[in-house]
Amino acid sequence: MYYAETMAERMVNCVKLGRELPGLDEVPFDSELGQKIYDNVSKIAWAQWAEHLKMIINEYRLNPATLQAQEMIVKQMEAYFFGEGAAPPPEYVAPGS
Repeated sequence: MYYAETMAERMVNCVKLGRELPGLDEVPFDSELGQKIYDNVSKIAWAQWAEHLKMIINEYRLNPATLQAQEMIVKQMEAYFFGEGAAPPPEYVAPGS
């Protein structure tokens, strides 16, 4: 009989959600911030960030290919995970409101 080895999921104490949860499978990007996110952010919080990022891109009409937009996204990401939290744009109206 063949028994497949299962790897235990890597756990992190999620800085955003305040509890131990499965961590990301790999560093999201090659930088000090990417490593910090890998070490401290859960898969759930990363998925929540992805949704928040969509709102930021749409509301600010960002083109992620530009350096200016990338710098803004990084600042928003740092605030979202490790700062005061990222607030929605001032004019943002949540869907269904």
